[in-house]
Amino acid sequence: MVLGAASTAVPPESTQQAVGYPSLFLLVLIGALVPVVPTGALVSSAAVVALHHTAPLALTLVFLIASLAAFLGDVTLYWLGQRGMRSKNGSRWLETIRDRAPEDRLAQAQAKLGEHGIAVLTVSRLVPAGRIPVMLACLMARMPLCRFVRGDAPACLAWALTYQLIGILGGALFPEPWQGVLAAVALTLTISTAPGVWRRMRRTPTP
Repeated sequence: MVLGAASTAVPPESTQQAVGYPSLFLLVLIGALVPVVPTGALVSSAAVVALHHTAPLALTLVFLIASLAAFLGDVTLYWLGQRGMRSKNGSRWLETIRDRAPEDRLAQAQAKLGEHGIAVLTVSRLVPAGRIPVMLACLMARMPLCRFVRGDAPACLAWALTYQLIGILGGALFPEPWQGVLAAVALTLTISTAPGVWRRMRRTPTP
């Protein structure tokens, strides 16, 4: 009787996967389109759970799903930005991209794009808050969508791998998955916010 109750209380592994993988895909996709969702923390957390999972291909699935969702989100956002650039009145998506790209970061992105071409897309996804300024620089340079795709595909693979490794590290340090998730989220949020805090500290005038 107790075993029957336990089996109904805990979702089977297949059910958890059926819910977890589509949720990861949708959240990363939305995070790529709306650049306020901490997608890196999502991938790291999913990697922690996958590390403690019994499914042999769990980590591989997390990597592939996160990479694909990030890629589709980037390409869709760039396509929407292109439509805004061609429109006389712009678009809501283009305004979102511009609002998330400060002038100094945009100038740096334009300089790097001129020096290194599409290779800068890979670095932009690994640098906190670097993706949107580089994407706007590509839009302003009238980069064709096909060329953006060639640079963004390896960028998304490198991004997913980096944050998955952070999750694996957090999961390996703690025996319980929830402990690893907390560690991975704390680390990814620290990585994401540290550059902005450092820039604000440098701009603050000393008495």
